[in-house]
Amino acid sequence: MQAIVRTARGSRVLAACLALAGAGWLAASAQDNTPVATGKYAGQIKLACVGDSITQGVGAGGGQSWPDQLRRLLGDKWAVHNFGVSGTTLMKSGDSPYQKQRAFANAKALQPDVVVIMLGTNDTKPQNWKNFQKDFAADYKDLVQQFAALPSRPRIFVCRPPYIAANGNWGINNPDTLLEIPVIDQLAKALKLGVVDAYAVLQGQDHLIPDHVHPNAAGAAALAQAVYHALTGKAAP
Repeated sequence: MQAIVRTARGSRVLAACLALAGAGWLAASAQDNTPVATGKYAGQIKLACVGDSITQGVGAGGGQSWPDQLRRLLGDKWAVHNFGVSGTTLMKSGDSPYQKQRAFANAKALQPDVVVIMLGTNDTKPQNWKNFQKDFAADYKDLVQQFAALPSRPRIFVCRPPYIAANGNWGINNPDTLLEIPVIDQLAKALKLGVVDAYAVLQGQDHLIPDHVHPNAAGAAALAQAVYHALTGKAAP
């Protein structure tokens, strides 16, 4: 990671992190990676999975998206809802902002107890990346705070975006994905969010990402297991 920070792109990320600090977002000193306390919920725990095509399940096959597989891992105590929308960006200045999708309104209307956000992949497309330094951190904070302000007061987990294989596809690429990670980590510290390392579980596993962007069923299983571990503190069965 040190080598990344030395690049010109890394300098832009550092500037974004400094902007977080300058905005007073770093008052909290640590992420909140404690497992969800399931015992305090009398009924099912409502989990909203927010994301793009990787969350929706493109490339994984029917019933094999990571939220589908996570549902089976978590069992009946959890009600897992998939609000993934293909092509969407975290940034509101992107070519298909998640916040403008009906799924976003539906996710909030659910009044979730827990939210897992896996966005940022489509933001690496050139037409979106040009606004990264200006918009990414601020728009991520806005998205998180909209969920945090819900009456259900959900626990929120943010994901490091998944690894992109080889040279990527559709303008989506791994070098810019890496540059999003320090910003997401800083935001998680500032707002005391949980972090899921969706990048590490696929890193170097190019055979699980046939089109270089969308994990197949086995790749989606790896993502589901990473989220399961973050939510429960346990290794997936």
